[in-house]
Amino acid sequence: MRRLVLIRHAKSAWEDPLLTDHQRPLALRGQEAAPKIGRWLADQGAVPDQILCSDAQRTRETWGLIAPLLDTPEPAYLPALYHAGPDVILRELRRATGQTVALVGHNPGMCEFAGLIVKYRPAHPQFDRYPTAATLIAEFSIDDWREATYATARPIAFTVPRDL
Repeated sequence: MRRLVLIRHAKSAWEDPLLTDHQRPLALRGQEAAPKIGRWLADQGAVPDQILCSDAQRTRETWGLIAPLLDTPEPAYLPALYHAGPDVILRELRRATGQTVALVGHNPGMCEFAGLIVKYRPAHPQFDRYPTAATLIAEFSIDDWREATYATARPIAFTVPRDL
């Protein structure tokens, strides 16, 4: 059994026109939302032993606000996850070695990936939108991440910050 925690970055700021998309930080709303996700993950017992995170500023900050609420190792910041599509996300996940892997990334890829990996969609009205800081916990009946394929994960829980 392998468990995936799929987190879209929290709400980012758009105020500074001099920053590239990659450099955009979190907005105040995002800074408030990310710790809520961390507390929820702790309550769910979904503490990752491996973290794969886009190297963008907003994903780094999102994980940085979640991590203090969980006892986790240092994340791997992967440039390949910056605006990655589903096939790239799956490729990076297949390289994972942890039992419970957190993956922090961006839409539209995260939303598409979440919809593709699950056997059935969670009955949450926001799942198909995957808004900022949306988080899915899903389980795969596999022994190694190299076996991960689409439409095989069982959704365990899904939330968005407004639920918390």
